[in-house]
Amino acid sequence: MSMERLYLEPTLTTPKVIFDRDSGEFTIQGKSLPEDVKSFYAPLIAWLDDYAKNPNKISIFEFDFEYFNTASSKMILILMNRIKELFKKGNEVQIVWKFPQHDAELEEAGEELAELISVPFKLVPKPEM
Repeated sequence: MSMERLYLEPTLTTPKVIFDRDSGEFTIQGKSLPEDVKSFYAPLIAWLDDYAKNPNKISIFEFDFEYFNTASSKMILILMNRIKELFKKGNEVQIVWKFPQHDAELEEAGEELAELISVPFKLVPKPEM
């Protein structure tokens, strides 16, 4: 039973999203400041709820933001809480938080989320382009 892959092209205000159970790729990448943050993130949350019914043995979720606004941060937390539920059910999960090397704000956001979520969490500084 294969799940629909969720793929969203990045825009100026929304990140690229790839949730693909078959390939095991779970990535959110780019900028997140959508006008309607709930309607942007609702399908991602719904997808994760669906995925949780029959997840892969190992799920690595990669968050790679250049920027996100306050409204988005609430949605990111909701997504991570869904990942935490997977973890609590005994699934192997990891969150990878990539951030631009010299971006203290994004680094701190990752550290705060890591503390809140308490699942295996890796902070990865990205080299400057």
